[in-house]
Amino acid sequence: MGLHPKLIDLSLGRMERLLDNLDHPEDYLPPTIHVAGTNGKGSVLAYLRAMFEAARKKVHVYTSPHLVRFQERIRLNGKLISEHELAGQLEECEVANGGQPITLFEITTAMAYLAFAREPADVLLLETGLGGRLDATNVIKKPKTTVITPVSMDHRQFLGDELAGIAWEKAGIIKPGVPLVLAAQERDADAAIRARAEELRAPVYGEETDWSVRKEDSKLVFEGATGRHVLPLPILVGEHQIRNAGIALAAFERFRAGHLSDPSVSWGLTAAEWPARLQRMADGPLTAILSDTSELWLDGGHNPAAGAMLASHAGANWTDRPLHLIGGMMNSKDTVDFLQPLGAVAASFLGVAIPGEENSLSAADLVDAALIAGLNARTAADVPAALEQIQSLGDGPVRVLICGSLYLAGTVLACNEETAGSLETP
Repeated sequence: MGLHPKLIDLSLGRMERLLDNLDHPEDYLPPTIHVAGTNGKGSVLAYLRAMFEAARKKVHVYTSPHLVRFQERIRLNGKLISEHELAGQLEECEVANGGQPITLFEITTAMAYLAFAREPADVLLLETGLGGRLDATNVIKKPKTTVITPVSMDHRQFLGDELAGIAWEKAGIIKPGVPLVLAAQERDADAAIRARAEELRAPVYGEETDWSVRKEDSKLVFEGATGRHVLPLPILVGEHQIRNAGIALAAFERFRAGHLSDPSVSWGLTAAEWPARLQRMADGPLTAILSDTSELWLDGGHNPAAGAMLASHAGANWTDRPLHLIGGMMNSKDTVDFLQPLGAVAASFLGVAIPGEENSLSAADLVDAALIAGLNARTAADVPAALEQIQSLGDGPVRVLICGSLYLAGTVLACNEETAGSLETP
């Protein structure tokens, strides 16, 4: 296959050429919710998937990256795409591509569109890969709803150094006349997104202006176009999940013209699965390295906003025992800015390289960044070695958080013999 020499090269030309050769499967997709943003996209899709499936709707889902298996990226009507289907779609796309340069994400997206177009469904939940305007997913002409989650600094080498510019790239998924569900944003980002929506006459359903969500008396309270709804708290851990659940509820409300009183909504909030987002690790080879009274957690967040969220959660909920961090990050990330907030809540940081990733920062480079961020830092050969170092301290019960990369998270899940969520709809 003539893979493009660059892993990421934002452009729609190659994608449009390939889809033309495939007779435009993107024109035959189910009604689509297209989601962009910096943080929370995956969690929002997880809530939406759980709510729609609880309502007995047929749901296709496209997300990235995968954690343990490549098939996690493409879900067809409640099941991961089979290896047989995946191989067949890939071969078809390779033939149609005719040996021309194509990135892995582009050909994967084309494969997904083929699969989604061929199997009927009630809704497609579609996550952008990077940005929005030139993202390979953004060849669809008329989604039913678009969603933009909170926008913050990330992927600066591709999207630029200005928040307004990054927001403008994300706003590229907005389509003429298509409703936009918009999370609350910083001022510059909000202005850029709303200007694009106004230009395209896309109605905006915005947090704080049209809908709100909050935690109240151990319940989630959502107020929007259909009134006030008191719902159970989301199952995913962290105060930020209140907002993510609210974004999903707003999108569900727009897509289904209400229905927030359906039992499926409550069920979806309490049954959503989204691994490597403040996930407590189950018993396995990695947790066995620590004492029985210690805890091992995993989070794939990797940008400054994610670091701030983790620090906020730790400061509010994890003060009963020492917190030790194990981190691995890609060399394209703002490492110091990610780690800076965590310096106030963590007892130590152990840097590890991400196995099999040539663009991983070295353990030594991670330690240098951690020291700048004010952390007590040292290197480790790998995650098991880092856990052994922590256990050897003899501090009694500890809490360990592995963080900094979804690629590292996938390796950790595999090492602990855990899958990345269920394969089928319950």
